[in-house]
Amino acid sequence: MGAADNDAIAAVERQLKDIVQTLYNLIVQAYDHHGGKTQEAMKREVQSLIQNLVKLSQTAPSVHIDIPPEVTNYVESSRNPDIYTREFVELVQRTNQMLKGREEAYRLLQEQIAWQLSNAVPELKDDVVKVVEATGGKVPT
Repeated sequence: MGAADNDAIAAVERQLKDIVQTLYNLIVQAYDHHGGKTQEAMKREVQSLIQNLVKLSQTAPSVHIDIPPEVTNYVESSRNPDIYTREFVELVQRTNQMLKGREEAYRLLQEQIAWQLSNAVPELKDDVVKVVEATGGKVPT
């Protein structure tokens, strides 16, 4: 992500904060309404909200963030994206454990085949040792 992307993201973030603050101000003013003064203040807040939304709609297309569709679907179905992240991390951990087990099983298979081949055909022992060691294994003696 370049500096221009970071600047665009920061600008959109500021605009979103302004919009949220304006909406909060409108809620407070609606709750604590005092007649004409409040009505004028609310008009200014609505105008400010419209201006902020227009600025956001102009700035937003310059922001390019790749969000996986799964996350978007998760949020659209009113679920917490933190839960998605936790579930994803757990899935990756399970997959890593499974792959580590497979790797160890293949390594043991390689060692067994190398040992049996070395014992069955002693002339190939040096070649078998070279191949096994080149692939990161060890030939049991």
